[in-house]
Amino acid sequence: MESVRQSKVNRLLQKELAEIFRSESKTLLEGAFISVTQVRVTPDLGLAKVYLSIMLPKDKEKALELVNSQKFAIRKLLIAKIRNQFKAMPELIFYIDDSLDYAERIDQLLK
Repeated sequence: MESVRQSKVNRLLQKELAEIFRSESKTLLEGAFISVTQVRVTPDLGLAKVYLSIMLPKDKEKALELVNSQKFAIRKLLIAKIRNQFKAMPELIFYIDDSLDYAERIDQLLK
C-alpha cells in the first residue's frame, strides 16, 4: 500500500511527464504519440517506474529504446518543471504498458 506522499508524487510525475511527452514528441521522440498511463514511486522516492502507452509506431520496442535514449533530456526537462517541489529527482525507468493491447485482445476473443 502506497503512502499519501507517494501517491501525490506519482500524480505529479505522471502529469508533468505527460506534458513533456506531448510538447516534445516531435523533437525528442520523432513524432511518436506516447501517453503516461501510470507512475509508481518507491517508498524512498529514489526510483520511479513510468508505464507508457505507445500508439503510433508499429514497433513499440524501438519506440521504447528511443525514449530510453532520450532519458537524460526528459529528466532534465522534468527537473526544470518540478525543481521547487523535490530535493532529489527519482531515477526514471520506462516500461511499455500493454494493458490496452491485452484488453483489446480479450474484446476480440469475446466477439
